[in-house]
Amino acid sequence: MSMTDPIADMLTRIRNAGMVAHETVDVPSSKLKVQLAKLLKEEGFISDYEVKEDGKFKVLTITLKYDANRKSVITKLVRVSKPGLRSYSKSKNLQKVLGGLGVAVVSTSKGLLTDRKARKENVGGEVLCYIY
Repeated sequence: MSMTDPIADMLTRIRNAGMVAHETVDVPSSKLKVQLAKLLKEEGFISDYEVKEDGKFKVLTITLKYDANRKSVITKLVRVSKPGLRSYSKSKNLQKVLGGLGVAVVSTSKGLLTDRKARKENVGGEVLCYIY
């Protein structure tokens, strides 16, 4: 079975695991998903991630992060750019997510960047998702 939007699948798996307070979530691995997990860890939305070999496939295991009340740190994950409707933005036109409290993940020529870093480095690109 082929998947049309693997990034949306990853975000949905993280969202669903957070709603039922799972400790970890497994996602089929790719370079883009590993970069996204690295960015989520740097921004403090997840605790950790690791890539494991599962037979001939690689699996990305993401350890979710919760507060003291066992509520997920990630409140909302929104997929912006979809395969049927791509969303591109210049560095000057990148919107602040939740007044700067959230993060927009932008796929640029310099790799995946947050909206803040993309504005700072003056590069635009495809807006993948909003996280807050």
